[in-house]
Amino acid sequence: MIQKIKGTMDIFPEEAGTFQYLERVMREEAARYGFGEIRTPTIEWTDLFVRGVGDTTDVVQKEMYTFADRDENRSICLRPEGTSSVVRALIENGKCGDTMPQKYYYIINCFRHEKPQAGRSREFFQFGTEMFGSDSPMADATAIALAASVLRRIGLRSVRLHLNSIGCRNCRPSYRAALVDYFTGHRDELCDTCRTRLEKNPLRLLDCKNPPCAALAAKAPRTVDHLCPDCRAHFDTLCRTLDAMGISYTVDPAIVRGLDYYTRTVFEFIAEGIGAQSTVCGGGRYDGLVSSLGGADLSGIGFGMGITRVILAMQAEGISAPEAEVPALYIAALGEEAAVAAMAITERLRRAGHVVECDVVGRSLKAQMKYANKLRAAYTLILGGDEVASGKAQLRNMADGSQREVTLADFTL
Repeated sequence: MIQKIKGTMDIFPEEAGTFQYLERVMREEAARYGFGEIRTPTIEWTDLFVRGVGDTTDVVQKEMYTFADRDENRSICLRPEGTSSVVRALIENGKCGDTMPQKYYYIINCFRHEKPQAGRSREFFQFGTEMFGSDSPMADATAIALAASVLRRIGLRSVRLHLNSIGCRNCRPSYRAALVDYFTGHRDELCDTCRTRLEKNPLRLLDCKNPPCAALAAKAPRTVDHLCPDCRAHFDTLCRTLDAMGISYTVDPAIVRGLDYYTRTVFEFIAEGIGAQSTVCGGGRYDGLVSSLGGADLSGIGFGMGITRVILAMQAEGISAPEAEVPALYIAALGEEAAVAAMAITERLRRAGHVVECDVVGRSLKAQMKYANKLRAAYTLILGGDEVASGKAQLRNMADGSQREVTLADFTL
């Protein structure tokens, strides 16, 4: 038997309903905040993510699914994240010159070769947003407010916003120097991965989950203590704005995010009670990304929200998605002539917008009624030869058992 690839999932209707509910909420909230949907390819040139995400990141070094294109003799990959693809689309389609801000959202599947565990799979589903053309902290507040609005509407109470600023190209070098100086003094206590990060990407040292490294990171210099005046003012204004909007947060120096393109504001929404992979949403500002990929000098802010992790948080809090619509009617048919009539009535009512089911497997009447109960149909209509001949049948209310006669030719719900 051929089985699914490790780290992927099969989603059946009973589970897909939750995904559909979340996607509907995400689309509606994004539209409320003025974001329009963008759809980008599942496959991109590998160079896009090497340049965009950063060649020293775990995503590029360890996690991307890459393969050679047969015609171009270039490396292609399955997208590991959404931001770089949206930036590429913005540049390629000449949107950098349009009226700003440009505001997009997407619901996509992404791929990363990681160790599968609760809340982390090799194919995962993400709701993301990107806003271009505003370097104001009000843009940051808008992105954060949209994420908070989605989580609030779902009913999650255990999710907390953690906020930080990692500075810009002006103040980052001094912080980097302070970080390297601190961790160099503890080099022997670092894991092998962090020793490599110390040389290539010291900011990622703050993000290591290895307990000894995490203990060192807790005492490391803080980014917010090394901000230049502009970054300090930006972060202070953002905090004041979130206060005014009634969005609570914790300033958390450990929030740095794992991708190289982030600048200034970074944030995560963290859920309690769903295990190690507790970040349900993460994002930040990426002011140099568009220009680094060949576009205009446009600022950007966005986030990615893991749909599977949101579902885990819902389960931890006992929150269920609204139940799917049940059939308004089930038509039970006895015999071929009645089955044909049942199909005709079912199709007519479906075209009128109703959810209707009828037998298609040749069950007995008893089995059909049992199936109607399982579907929780509001009404049932039983058709046999006599009903078809007379053009009349009994419509049964499944809630109270009451019945009334209906004429088949003009019957409607």
